[in-house]
Amino acid sequence: MATSLDLQEQEQIDQLKAFWKQYGNLITWVLIAVLGAYAAWNGWNWWQREQGYKAGALYGELERAAQGGEADKVAQAFNDLRERHGGTTYAAQGALLAAKVQAEKGQADAARATLAWAADKAEGDAYRDIARLRLAAVLMDQKQYDDALKALDGVKGEEFKALAADRRGDVLQLQGKTAEAKSAYQTAYAGMDPAVEYRQLVEAKLTALGAAPAAAAASAAASGGAQ
Repeated sequence: MATSLDLQEQEQIDQLKAFWKQYGNLITWVLIAVLGAYAAWNGWNWWQREQGYKAGALYGELERAAQGGEADKVAQAFNDLRERHGGTTYAAQGALLAAKVQAEKGQADAARATLAWAADKAEGDAYRDIARLRLAAVLMDQKQYDDALKALDGVKGEEFKALAADRRGDVLQLQGKTAEAKSAYQTAYAGMDPAVEYRQLVEAKLTALGAAPAAAAASAAASGGAQ
């Protein structure tokens, strides 16, 4: 019996050796690849967390400087954040905050440069659209009307289209293009939820141009009734 068992064990060992000889290298490389990928994934996650912590710390510095109205420190903190962690949402948020402080401090050119970076490079479509809307406002104040309209052309998100149309109306009105401004305001008014308070401001702009939405609706209703 013992001899029979020994023979069976030897056969199994020989089969295992043959299998390993044929497939051993392949199995080894597959295991190395799998373990390497797992290690790389863990390393990437760790690196991402570290970058997030560091970016968050820099954003905290920027926020404190902004609260104190220290434009120079705001600019330095934003530059550090942009250069070291430009692909994070902290950098996008930091750009919008830095530009706000710069504009409030009369640093229009600095605000313009900050918003131009955010409009082009910020992480997230929504942040880029917000940057374009604010950039258009800065350009409008600088009487750079054509550039302001180009910035508004870049707004892609449906949730921002009505605001972009309203700002477009402002730019066109400053250019003396009253009919085009009226059309832009009408687009903005139609695209805003009636519950949004800002819609009342758009209505006031239309009323000032002799195109009050309520009057237009009443006129349309009267025409329909006459038919």
